[in-house]
Amino acid sequence: MTAELVRGQNHPLSQSRLEIRISAGTPVVAAAALGDESGRIHGSEWVAHPGAPTQPGLEVSRQAAADHRLAVDLDAMTEAVHRVSVLLALPAAGGGPGPARFGAVAAPFVAVTGLDGEEVASYTITGLEAESAVVALELYRRQGAWKVRAVGQGYAGGLAELLTDQFLPEAIQLAGTIDEAVARGLARSVQAPPPRPSDGDRSRQAAAPAAGPDQGGTAPQVTPGPVPPPYGGQPSAGSGRGGPLPAYGAGAADPPAPATGGPVDYSHPRRQTSAPPPPAPAPPQPRPGQPAQPVAGDATGWSMEERLYNQVWGMFEDLARTAAAYRSAVDFAESRMDKELEQALSDPRSRLGGQGDAARETARARYTQLVGQARESLDRDLAQLVAETEVVEPALPPAFARWDNPAWHAYRVPMEIPMALRLGDLRLPEADPIRIPMLLRLPLERGLWIDSGRADSLDGSSTDSHDMRRLAMETAVAHAARLLAVYPAGEFTVHVIDPAGSGAQALAPLTRTGVLAAPPAQGAAGVGDVLGRLTQRVDLVQMALRGGAPDALPPGFDTSQQLLIVNDFPHGFDDRAVNQLRYLADEGPSVGVHLMVVADREESSAYGPLLDPLWRSLLRLTAVPDDHLADPWVGHAWTYEPPVVPPGSQVLHHVLTQVAAARRAGRR
Repeated sequence: MTAELVRGQNHPLSQSRLEIRISAGTPVVAAAALGDESGRIHGSEWVAHPGAPTQPGLEVSRQAAADHRLAVDLDAMTEAVHRVSVLLALPAAGGGPGPARFGAVAAPFVAVTGLDGEEVASYTITGLEAESAVVALELYRRQGAWKVRAVGQGYAGGLAELLTDQFLPEAIQLAGTIDEAVARGLARSVQAPPPRPSDGDRSRQAAAPAAGPDQGGTAPQVTPGPVPPPYGGQPSAGSGRGGPLPAYGAGAADPPAPATGGPVDYSHPRRQTSAPPPPAPAPPQPRPGQPAQPVAGDATGWSMEERLYNQVWGMFEDLARTAAAYRSAVDFAESRMDKELEQALSDPRSRLGGQGDAARETARARYTQLVGQARESLDRDLAQLVAETEVVEPALPPAFARWDNPAWHAYRVPMEIPMALRLGDLRLPEADPIRIPMLLRLPLERGLWIDSGRADSLDGSSTDSHDMRRLAMETAVAHAARLLAVYPAGEFTVHVIDPAGSGAQALAPLTRTGVLAAPPAQGAAGVGDVLGRLTQRVDLVQMALRGGAPDALPPGFDTSQQLLIVNDFPHGFDDRAVNQLRYLADEGPSVGVHLMVVADREESSAYGPLLDPLWRSLLRLTAVPDDHLADPWVGHAWTYEPPVVPPGSQVLHHVLTQVAAARRAGRR
C-alpha cells in the first residue's frame, strides 16, 4: 500500500535499495545531502550533485531535467550517515531559461519506490511561492531502522541559502559549483531550435516537454520541439547487499536499446510532466447544428477522479456564466424598455391618444422579444447541462456521489484519500432541475458550522427550533459519516461533544456502529476533557513540526486526522472552553484537527463579539435548502441543499459498519 505523505508525516522503509523518482513539470536540479545524527553536513563531499553525482550508496543526475531517478542503497551508507536529504532547485540564470520560483510551476512530485518500481511513499510539495530551492524529503535512521519523512522546506535564496541552513561550511561555493556544472551540461546538450511551428501545431508541440537526459533523451530544449524517444535500456537492479547501484545517473553509460520491442518508459506510473492524458474517447461528432453528446470524465486530469472533479467544476462555471448572461440580458431589456418609455412619454402631447399607446406597446414588445431570445439561449445551455448531469452523476465515485447513488451499495473502505468530498448540492433559481455537486478539497482547510437556527424554507414553510436542531445534527452525522467513509481505515477519528445529551438520537448511526473514538462527552467535565486532549494534541504536533522533529511524538501517538463534532454550542461551554474551541478552529486544521460545530448563532449572542472570529473561520452550511452561499465571481447567491439520506435507507449503517470492521481489523 502506498503512503501519500503530507508535510511532516513519516513512513517506515522496509527496503534498503531504493529509487527516488521526481516529476517537476519543468527542468530542476536534483541533489542529495548526507547528514549525521544531528543533520549536519560535514563538507561538500557529503553532497551528491550534478558536478559530483556519486557518493557511497547514492547516485544522482548530472543535468537539470523535468524527471529524475535517484538511486539509494541505505546499506552502503557509512555508520556516520543518519540522514539523506533530497534537494530540488530551479536552475540559476546561467543554467538556462525557465521559471525563477516554484510558485510559478506545477507542484513537484516525489516518490520513493523499490527497484521493482512498486511505490512505497509519495509526496506532492505544495504551498511553495517565492522559493527557488526546497528540501523535498529525507530518509533518516532511527533506532537502527530507516524511515522517509516529507519535508517541503523551501528557500527563496536558492541553493546557497538551503545549503547554509543545512550547516554546510562552504555552502555558497558549492552552490556556485552546482550551477556551473548544470550550465556546462546544458551548453553541451542543447540542440538547435526546430523550425518555427505553424499556428495549428504550436500548442500541440508546446504541450510536450523534451525528455531529460536521465531518460536517455536530450536536455531540455530552449524552444519547444519534438519529444525524443525515451531511453530504452533496462537498468541492472542487482540483488543482495553491497551490490553495484543501478546506473541511473546521466553520467552513466547508456545501455544499448533492446533489439526488439518498444522503448521502456521509466516515468512515474502515477505522475507525469507532459500534458495530462487525453480525456475519455469523444462520442461520434454531432450533426451540424446539434449539440455534442456529453461524456463523463471528458475534462483534463491525471486520473478519472481528477477528470470528474474538473468536469463538475466546469459545470458549475458553465451554469454560473449562462445564468449571469441571462440576468444581464433581462436587466438590459428592462433598462431599454424604461428608456424608450421615458423618451416616448417625455412630450406631453404624446401622453394621450394613440401615439402614446403605440409607443408603450412597441417598447413592451421589444422587451418581450429580448427576454425571449435570452430565455431561448438559457434553455439551450440548460438542456446541455441537464444532459451532462445525467451522464456525470451516475459515474461519480462515492466521495463525490449522493447518498442515493448505487456506488455506495458496493462500498469498500478505500486505500487512498480522495481529492475532494461532496458536502451537498448547489443550484440557481433559473435552473431548478440542475444540481451541481458542492465539492470541497481534502484535507479540510477550515471547519464547518451546521446552522441549527430557525429558518424559513425557500418554499415559504417554516421549521421550528426543535426540528431545526434535530435536522442540523442529522446533517452533521451525514457529513461525519462521509468523511469516515472516504479515508483509509484508521486514518480518520471522530470525537463528539454533546453536553446535554440532546443529540443522542441523531448520533445513533455513529454510536451503534462503534466508529467513534469514545462515547459522546457530556457535562462540563466531558467538554473540558475532550477539549483539553485535542488542544494538547495541537500543541504537541506544532512543537514537533517547528522543532524539525515530527517523529519525536510520544509512543502510540494517533497520527490520524481528527474531527470534533460539537452539538448545541455554546451550551455547556465556559469562557475557558470557548477559548479552547477558538484555538482549535484557528490552529487545528494545519495539524489535522478539524471542527464541526452545530449551533444557532443567535443563541451565542450572549458572548458578544467574542465569538465573531469563530463564526468567520467556519464554513456555514444549513440543514434545509438556503440561498446563503455567495458567489463573488459573478455575484450569484447559490442555493445550498444538504446531503440527504433517503428515508428508510440503510446506506449509512452499511457504510459505517464497513468502516468499523476495517478499523478493528487494522488494530489486530
